[in-house]
Amino acid sequence: MTNNNSKYLWNKIREEIKKTLETEKELVLFYNLNILNHNNFFQSLIHILAEKLKTDSFNEKNIKNIVNSISIFHNKLEQQFSQDLIHIIENDPVINKKCYIPFLYFKGFHALQSYRISHYLWKQKRKSIALYLQNQISTVFSVDIHPAAKIGKKVMLDHATGIVIGETSIIEDNVSIFHSVTLGSKHFIHGNRHPIIRKGVTIGAGAKIIGNIEIGKYSKIGAGSVVLHEVKPYSIVAGIPAKIIGYYKKNENILVDNNHNIINKKKFFLKFNDGGGI
Repeated sequence: MTNNNSKYLWNKIREEIKKTLETEKELVLFYNLNILNHNNFFQSLIHILAEKLKTDSFNEKNIKNIVNSISIFHNKLEQQFSQDLIHIIENDPVINKKCYIPFLYFKGFHALQSYRISHYLWKQKRKSIALYLQNQISTVFSVDIHPAAKIGKKVMLDHATGIVIGETSIIEDNVSIFHSVTLGSKHFIHGNRHPIIRKGVTIGAGAKIIGNIEIGKYSKIGAGSVVLHEVKPYSIVAGIPAKIIGYYKKNENILVDNNHNIINKKKFFLKFNDGGGI
């Protein structure tokens, strides 16, 4: 079952853990239970998730049995797990390219992978257990993702606390979402009522995107923004209500404002994503 990405990541994680144990011997039991006692990437991550999601009435064995019951999806799950981890490693400077840090410690990563399990249970019409997991994911990680939502590969939930993703939301590949983001609906209606987030989008902390609207590919949503209308591809929007403040020039990899002046990209994204304001 192991694919090339997960095999590479697994070898790298084990190497990093063994190196860390040279100076942090107090963590030997923790690292053994979660990493070194396991045979592969998938097995180790399922153990970590089960340990976090278990309750007195729903133990680790129950969770592992549920995962085993959707074995038809294991290969796809493993690919999604590894691709999400790679996206974090490539985009989050905090971890300094260390694979084991998000694998063991990032609740956004854990919440997203737990959602992926609930999503495949939902697809198999096992809605009660999928909703149980949704509730437990929300309780443990403070991330509420409906199991019917559709989320692509290479997605990062950074910090993650307070993220809400509604039932008919669609999130494509290579999307980064910061904490306290809501993908919500305007009305209690049937059918598609949540946002569609196209590939490459970044959504800053605290942003609220409401209704069945499309956020165009590679657009940027500023921290704290309230988005009620469609956003065109490569746009930069911010404010309440959100308005276009610039564009991402796809062929030149630079940012420009409404007057076509070049924006300092490093300073811009530092305040744009984490709530520093625009």
